[in-house]
Amino acid sequence: MSTVKHTADFQISQPIDILFPLFSAEGEKLWVPGWDYENIMGTSDLHEDYIFLTKNHDHASTDAIWLVKHYKPESYFVQFYKVEPEDKVGIITVQCTKMNKSLTQVEVSYEYISLSKKGDEFIESFTSAEYKEFIAEWNSLLVSYFETKC
Repeated sequence: MSTVKHTADFQISQPIDILFPLFSAEGEKLWVPGWDYENIMGTSDLHEDYIFLTKNHDHASTDAIWLVKHYKPESYFVQFYKVEPEDKVGIITVQCTKMNKSLTQVEVSYEYISLSKKGDEFIESFTSAEYKEFIAEWNSLLVSYFETKC
């Protein structure tokens, strides 16, 4: 079993209360091209133990089961388990920090734990440079979302 963890951050000129809700299954539909999920809970209100499903998204080679591990909206913190059976488990953490009333820092960590040879191969290829590009794209997508929204 192998593991890898990468963390990166960026700042975005948006109030934290507007930005943080976008880091949810429903919120990502607004700013991530092609993002969709299967709502199996009957509500889109995020909470701990909330479960949803995705198809081949976000470093996934198979369908994934997502579980909200921690959800602390008062601290602008959310953490997900992303399980790709027989492949890998991801732990995705988003922490937003208010810099001022219209500037938010976003720190994002992705940790992957392999469950198979296929998972080991993914982890071996998931470089820090690739991760930084991935998170830079988050920043770009969010900036574009807010530009078109206003």
